Amino acid sequence: MRKRRAAAGVFIVGLATVVTPTEAAWADEPVLHRVTYTVTADQPTDVGVYYRDVDPPSWADYSHNPYLYSPKAEVPLGPGTPWVLDVMLADPDRWAMVAVSQNRPQEERTLHCQLTVDGIVVDTADGSHGALCSLRSW
Repeated sequence: MRKRRAAAGVFIVGLATVVTPTEAAWADEPVLHRVTYTVTADQPTDVGVYYRDVDPPSWADYSHNPYLYSPKAEVPLGPGTPWVLDVMLADPDRWAMVAVSQNRPQEERTLHCQLTVDGIVVDTADGSHGALCSLRSW
């Protein structure tokens, strides 16, 4: 009887060991937040839009090469023609950012950016030549 109980105990401990790492791996997964970048213009114009679509591994990695983590899109904007991008970030307070600037700054246009996290507008900005939306002071 003791051998059966001991064997059953070893089986249960072994089963717990098999289940626990899987549960721990799920617990280590970061919670991702839906970040929506929206850029508009009051008149037709071509713009460059820098945005962050991934969380850099560390501040050191980001500061070593910020353009690696900040792609640029060249897009035409105009009334009724916004640029909208949804991304998933683990730490939007630190990394969410969209910046827009005119390709021809001599043109007077009003550019607007909006930053939304999990459906809540957290920052907006307007500018005649560019605009920056971010939760962090860059």
